[in-house]
Amino acid sequence: MTQKFCYSLMLAAALAFTGCGKKMNQFKADYFNVNPNPLEVVGDKVPAKVTGNIPGKFFVKNAEVTVTPYLEYNGVEVASSPYTFQGEKVRGNNPVVNYENGGTVTIPVQYAYTPEMRKSNLVLAFTVKQGGKQYVLPRVKVATGVVATAALANVGAVNPAIAPDKFQRIINEKYDADIKFLINQANIRAGELKSDAILGLHKELADANDDGRREIKEINVSSYASPEGGLDLNTKLASNREKNTVDYMRKQLKKDNITEFGELTANFTAEDWEGFQKLVAASNIQDKELILSVLSMYKDPEQREREIRNLSSVFDQLAEQILPQLRYSRITASIDVIGKSDEEIMNIYLLNPKALSIDEILYAATLTNDNDKRLQIYDTAVNLYPNDYRTYNNLGMCQYIDQDYDAAAANFAEAARLAPESGEAQMNLGLVSMLNKNYKDATAKFGNAAGVPALGEALGVYYLKQGDYNSAIRAFGDSKTNNAALAQILNKDYSKAKSTLAAIRMPDATTFYLTAVLGARTNNSNMVYNNLRQAVKLNKNMAAQAKSDLEFSNFNLSAL
Repeated sequence: MTQKFCYSLMLAAALAFTGCGKKMNQFKADYFNVNPNPLEVVGDKVPAKVTGNIPGKFFVKNAEVTVTPYLEYNGVEVASSPYTFQGEKVRGNNPVVNYENGGTVTIPVQYAYTPEMRKSNLVLAFTVKQGGKQYVLPRVKVATGVVATAALANVGAVNPAIAPDKFQRIINEKYDADIKFLINQANIRAGELKSDAILGLHKELADANDDGRREIKEINVSSYASPEGGLDLNTKLASNREKNTVDYMRKQLKKDNITEFGELTANFTAEDWEGFQKLVAASNIQDKELILSVLSMYKDPEQREREIRNLSSVFDQLAEQILPQLRYSRITASIDVIGKSDEEIMNIYLLNPKALSIDEILYAATLTNDNDKRLQIYDTAVNLYPNDYRTYNNLGMCQYIDQDYDAAAANFAEAARLAPESGEAQMNLGLVSMLNKNYKDATAKFGNAAGVPALGEALGVYYLKQGDYNSAIRAFGDSKTNNAALAQILNKDYSKAKSTLAAIRMPDATTFYLTAVLGARTNNSNMVYNNLRQAVKLNKNMAAQAKSDLEFSNFNLSAL
């Protein structure tokens, strides 16, 4: 053997011994931990962290290893971002794994969730570059399955915002008229009874008496005296003005054959300082600020009057412009206008919907829980009142509930065009954006819907989709829905979730499934089996989800 050959052999041996010349050995599955394992849906993503604990004397010094995490399912493989690590002899900027001592590597992974991923394997693929050559090491399986509980967050289950009608069954209307008195007098002058206001008041009362849809609830007489003069005199004046006005009204009601009304009430104010202050504040009197300051400084009526009389420069203006307006009786009639009954509205809708106002026809749609009937009513409303954004918004609401999302989106957009400030239309457009996973646009639309009562449920689902469970819970508030219960389960608030699920008025397959999930997480086997059976009875797809969801791994689901 030549000396040169012996030297080469020794060098090769040295290289092998120092971890530079040999190839990388195969990675083992027990080098890696995955958190969580099984993987778990967060929002609509599947994130996880793979931690590799590489033993000493393993990672070759001149090797560069690129690790690509794949999720394999149904013959498909989806790659997450590759990560590269290197030995200590490699010139590069990747994390270094020491040959002698080994080291820890961290590989974040994330996939866009699809339901098929529930039954899947997370595997790591290794490509090695070493000494100008490249080779592939066998893949290693590091996790199995995807827990898809969070994927139950359902945008379609959110009720779109309804644009409310303004229909009122009973509308109260008030009509009033004043009778003015001369200073220090309480008799009603004939001329006062011929004013347009008094004649108009009597006409409204007579019309209401003859109209079956109008009801006189109350007639009130409020009488006043101006604040100058003694308190005893003013009390007597105001009281007599009240008495004379009430007597007049009783006679007039009898004359007009108005016998059915709620009640005739009366009261008087001896010195109308409040009215005085308002009239002075609204006047053009030069020294009105001085007068108002006197009123604020003195509360005793007699002292007030003395101080104001001392303002000789303005008292004459007060006596001419202000005080005469405070010597009066005000007659106020409270009349209820009775709208159509529910039965009348529905009958008119069926016979002649054109005879209904926009608010009556929108109200008609709220009288049924049948979504097909509501859709028909709102469609009629669109045809009859095409310029009212509420008709399009509410038609879109019904289409959304029917999962006709394209038609719903078109009507929400038309509602927003007619009324850009409409919070209901903006929120509903946000729901459509969220269905399409356009979360940035959904955020903007929800921001324009502040104050809409239904917004909390929409925001709750939005935060679920972002994996922000605390914010979701705050947004849901006291909502008793599947989505709200899901947020509580994911946030491990199991007591609250149990209460929410029990309070859902119309439980469906998802309600029972979530109750089973809750049973699994609290080790309540009866809760698991009983509710899973009910869920599968209502929706057979729940069986497949349960069987592939490894949070149920401790339970025998073969019966499903």
